[in-house]
Amino acid sequence: MPLSGLLTIDLDAIAANWRALDGISGPGVETAAVVKADAYGLGVRHVAPALARAGARTFFVALAEEGALLRRILGPDPTLYVLDGFAPDEQPLFRDHDLRPVLNSREQAERWFTACRGLPSGIQLDSGMNRLGMEETGVPPLPTDGSVRLVMSHFACADEPRSPMNRAQILEFGRLAGDLALPGAALSLAATGGILLGPEAHLGLTRPGIGLYGGLPFTDARPAVRLDVPVIQVRDVAAGEVVGYGATWVADRPSRIATIAAGYADGLARALGNRASGWHRGRPLPFAGRVSMDLVTLDVTDAPDVAAGDAVQLLGPDQTIDRLADAAGTVGYEVLTGLGSRYRRRYRGDGSEWEPEP
Repeated sequence: MPLSGLLTIDLDAIAANWRALDGISGPGVETAAVVKADAYGLGVRHVAPALARAGARTFFVALAEEGALLRRILGPDPTLYVLDGFAPDEQPLFRDHDLRPVLNSREQAERWFTACRGLPSGIQLDSGMNRLGMEETGVPPLPTDGSVRLVMSHFACADEPRSPMNRAQILEFGRLAGDLALPGAALSLAATGGILLGPEAHLGLTRPGIGLYGGLPFTDARPAVRLDVPVIQVRDVAAGEVVGYGATWVADRPSRIATIAAGYADGLARALGNRASGWHRGRPLPFAGRVSMDLVTLDVTDAPDVAAGDAVQLLGPDQTIDRLADAAGTVGYEVLTGLGSRYRRRYRGDGSEWEPEP
């Protein structure tokens, strides 16, 4: 294989994960799709149309610029919400691309209702996470013309089903939303983890994100990515010799070391050094030494058939995004969104396979 790694994205798996979460959300509940951060790093130009074909009609992004791009990709029909809200200089983007801000503060709401009176929007209430959203005393007078189409909040601990915070937020959000008296607005509290909490959390609209892309807490998700990286070189190392920056790995026996063509510039966290493994024909190949910018060294002593030109799997059937994240002390979200731009990308879907032009 070429010296750049190969990142394979399974669009059929992403669509299947959406359909599964839509099924869990249940009848009468709309299931949206979160495609912010370039569809969690996997390429919104390809992922969003696959989700639309699967049935998604409402999409969430973080920024207005993401929304404008998504509108060009998906056309005029889907509903597009911008989670970070609205700034005055973004008014043309919202108007020209039919974007709906999720208004997170009194200031955002007052600016929007003044500058864009009558245009659809959503609002976010703080039900206890204290990150974004209006507190009870910070909600301004809301228009009664039906232009507020969504009232949402966000769970702080949905990936911990037994956390008492979940029940507290369900009750608090119900109370806050009920006080607004906006009968035409959809209510939304649940992202992937919230969907798995059960019907009480589903309300009118759910917003799966990480579960679409194969990540926890959706344990039944189909893996959506595979990352294969080529071996550049294999060398013999004598007992007592060191490998890599800082000499943090010392051979305790005669060893074979394989160097692969990826590093922290490609989204492999430096913290993975001496902690993670690559995989070759179902066998783990432990990282030997620190991760450097473009290279990782692996102990292949127990895999004598590994040779230059072979592919080492870093993500795929043998290693999920969350398993790699655990080794780095982080979460699957960071693994996905950190995947670098140097990998060749291959998409699979609807019975075909292709690599987009650079």
